[in-house]
Amino acid sequence: MIPNPNRRTVVAGLGTLAAGFGLRPERAEAQPMNTTADLILFNGKITTLDRQNPQADAVAMRDGRFVAVGDEREVMALAGPNTRRIDLKGRRVIPGLIDSHMHIIRGGLNYNMELRWDGVRSLAQAMQMLKEQVDRTPAPQWVRVIGGFTEHQFAEKRLPTLDEINALAPDTPVMLLHLYDRALLNGAALRAVGYTKDTPNPPGGEIQKDAQGNPTGLLLAKPNATILYATLAKGPKLPPEYQKNSSRHFMREVNRLGVTGVIDAGGGYQNYPEDYSIIEELHREGHLTVRLAYNLFTQKPKEELNDFRSWANQVKMGQGDDLYRHNGAGEMLVYSAADFEDFRVERPDMPPNMESDLEPVIRLLAENRWPWRLHATYNETIGRALDVFEKVNKDIPFNGLHWFFDHAETIDDRNIDRIAALGGGIAVQHRMAYQGEYFVERYGAKAAEHTPPIRRMMDAGVPVGAGTDATRVASYNPWVSLSWLVTGKTLAGLTLYPSANRLDRESALRLWTEANTWFSNEAGKKGQIKEGQFADLAVLSDDYFSVPEDGIQDITSVLTVLGGNPVYGDADFKDLAPPLPPAMPDWSPVKTYGGYQKRADAQNERKYAFAAAACACANSCGVHSHAHASAWGANLPTSDARSFWGALGCSCWAF
Repeated sequence: MIPNPNRRTVVAGLGTLAAGFGLRPERAEAQPMNTTADLILFNGKITTLDRQNPQADAVAMRDGRFVAVGDEREVMALAGPNTRRIDLKGRRVIPGLIDSHMHIIRGGLNYNMELRWDGVRSLAQAMQMLKEQVDRTPAPQWVRVIGGFTEHQFAEKRLPTLDEINALAPDTPVMLLHLYDRALLNGAALRAVGYTKDTPNPPGGEIQKDAQGNPTGLLLAKPNATILYATLAKGPKLPPEYQKNSSRHFMREVNRLGVTGVIDAGGGYQNYPEDYSIIEELHREGHLTVRLAYNLFTQKPKEELNDFRSWANQVKMGQGDDLYRHNGAGEMLVYSAADFEDFRVERPDMPPNMESDLEPVIRLLAENRWPWRLHATYNETIGRALDVFEKVNKDIPFNGLHWFFDHAETIDDRNIDRIAALGGGIAVQHRMAYQGEYFVERYGAKAAEHTPPIRRMMDAGVPVGAGTDATRVASYNPWVSLSWLVTGKTLAGLTLYPSANRLDRESALRLWTEANTWFSNEAGKKGQIKEGQFADLAVLSDDYFSVPEDGIQDITSVLTVLGGNPVYGDADFKDLAPPLPPAMPDWSPVKTYGGYQKRADAQNERKYAFAAAACACANSCGVHSHAHASAWGANLPTSDARSFWGALGCSCWAF
């Protein structure tokens, strides 16, 4: 039962409209022709996250902002002859989601080239997608599966083998990036990048070789992902017009999931200003469908200070507008302070020069009043960085500068309190949903119970926001993050956290909305459905507050509104958003598969569960001898399980 909202919210909306037209608030109701709304949504279950007015059933928007939130009858008083009215038919509405840590600029440039295994729940399905994409991809292009998945999400609980990939794609280069721990390259990709028996291991990485010294195709991040970045960068790029198209499709994909705001954390091989030209051109053309605040990420080891000096002369903090604006430095500040989170290997110790490299950069940023974000997985790295921050703060007080750590999986109580004392924040991501099993294997289930200690952070008064770290180490799907925050489970269903370190649904949603505005210095502008704030919201496919916990990760948006304008529509609302041009190029995986894959229906889930229990690639098969790749590529009736297994007399399932 939704409580009847207070009428003053509607009156306040009238006052807001009146002020916009230079009218006195008390005369607003006397000027109906000048206070009509552009858009009214009604007959909904609206969660506003405004504590003074938490629930509503209608909302009015004008000139990109909310102007009334409350009772349907009173909100409808703002309707005029040109007002668009949309019946929500009882659906749940939430503020537009904000991702405090995504690599959307880099991701957008490449989205149309990448086959996404995000959401795929069986290796059999993933390999079928790979085979089909190999068949449609022309030379010299690659087929790339670049992050957003974990082997644990598959019923088979494994990655494909190099033999399987080579059998599917003998001539087309294929690269699979799994988290930040490894990449699998087939023989064609090895030839394309030029890795031979004479290629040495780069610093921090390993090119695995066989007994004869030839590369096998397995690249390992030991202990950092530089080799993975560098290898991926050797592949073909899309031409600029295709990159624009790709970026638009990626923004529409996150709109489909209810995202209206992103803080871009920069990224490896994302150079400023060159690699920002596409997103800036889209902004000038009016094609941005998310509000984007971007951080600048240094690209040159040993040259980090020069990078930030140069950028401080080119860009003013906050430069831009409400759709596209500069947000400070990071997440890479200096390479000697980057501790990648590969839990399959031992924690890396940062070198002794970390502090001497970091201090001048922090001084420069503090002097220029640039907020910063710093990637730090481990408590040991955080403690050493805080030593530097506290030292600089004595000379150049931070005084409300919104700096923060990203990730902080293993942070301890003392360092949480040190962050609070310095006025910093922590942005957390759902990386443990993808690699919690690896963490438990190395450090134990007890240590995993507070990795990261989100409740402790919040109790200490530290600003905490949520995000994904997409597109490589985890998926961009915010509902997977919200599910992780609420259930404490990995994608494979392993429970990591006791109830004391989980969040209720409203608290989790706040970390994805109003809490994230602190990290972009936009508190009060967005993150709530409240008069005067930007009119950004999402109408949901399922009710977040009542759907079973296991169903949270399957929620999507059926209507996403940015600044009062629909930017995505589905189901009853599919015709409300402007159409996108088709994905380019013609062979793009996005044209066939889209992005995040919907989970299989219950029948297929049971089939995968049976298959995993029956085989898991540990049993022998007299008929197929586990020639998986051949079966994936063959014209066999694998979709009809009964006739397939009956015809061949085999219980091998891994096709």
